[in-house]
Amino acid sequence: MDISVIVPLFNEAESLPELAEWIQRVMKNNNFSYEIIFINDGSTDNSWDVIEALSSKDSNIHGIKFRRNYGKSPALYCGFERAKGDVVITMDADLQDSPDEIPTLYRMVTEEGYDLVSGYKKKRYDPLSKTIPTKLFNATARKVSGIKNLHDFNCGLKAYRNEVVKDIEVYGDMHRYIPYLAKNAGYTKIGEHVVQHQARKYGKSKFGISRFFHGYLDLMSLWFLSKFSRRPMHIFGLWGSMMFFIGFIAAIIVGANKLIAMANGMPYRLVTDSPYFYIALAMMIIGTQLFLTGFLAELVSRSSQDRNRYNISKEF
Repeated sequence: MDISVIVPLFNEAESLPELAEWIQRVMKNNNFSYEIIFINDGSTDNSWDVIEALSSKDSNIHGIKFRRNYGKSPALYCGFERAKGDVVITMDADLQDSPDEIPTLYRMVTEEGYDLVSGYKKKRYDPLSKTIPTKLFNATARKVSGIKNLHDFNCGLKAYRNEVVKDIEVYGDMHRYIPYLAKNAGYTKIGEHVVQHQARKYGKSKFGISRFFHGYLDLMSLWFLSKFSRRPMHIFGLWGSMMFFIGFIAAIIVGANKLIAMANGMPYRLVTDSPYFYIALAMMIIGTQLFLTGFLAELVSRSSQDRNRYNISKEF
């Protein structure tokens, strides 16, 4: 099979018939063998009835129905598990992503050798309250991930080699950082293609401003996991040891100053009267806690089933 199209959705019943017809037309015009997988993420409208009706007319259309709303990442994860096409295309169900981009994305993967191609909505039909935070978010993601050539990490329209979606695990809200997940899994040929962004035709956006705050927290989590998930002692143990050592030296200096003053018959004050003593003590306690955190994290890491899981590209 050439292409699997994965479409996660939540309350998009009005747009589904038009989207399915548009994808079918593109596939037939290009002689692609294909499947369309609609993932109904706990919709409260009649989206599932529409998917069943579409599937009864076209055996290439399949559906997955969640009992409740879990989010876009779990929907993509289930779609990735089921996808059989050589190239996997993801797109949103709100008709803001154009299926006419599919042939170009397919060729970039199959002929130009990209592991992943992300769409770039250079011209957007969104309010400033959405576009400005998006630009800041993408700038931060480029800096942290090291993927300098991507301008739109969160674009729903992406193309992958099938191998890529089988090797990455999308969870939580990590769908925003699939290129980063792919890079961490060893898939470094990541490209970008400018795509057409269309104004929403039906309904309204399901995402609020809170997603930008959550996005930054997820990015920091992903950065930390990519750097230290297999060696947590390297960060906790290092900083813990440094803080304990600095606090210990500071405590010795405070005590030494008192002893020197006593030896020379100079006025002195109790060690516990010095604020530096409590600062030194706090640093030693925090340093010890960080070190023990790293030790416990190492024990957890050693029991992880993925500790010695590595992606092998070739062997003979």
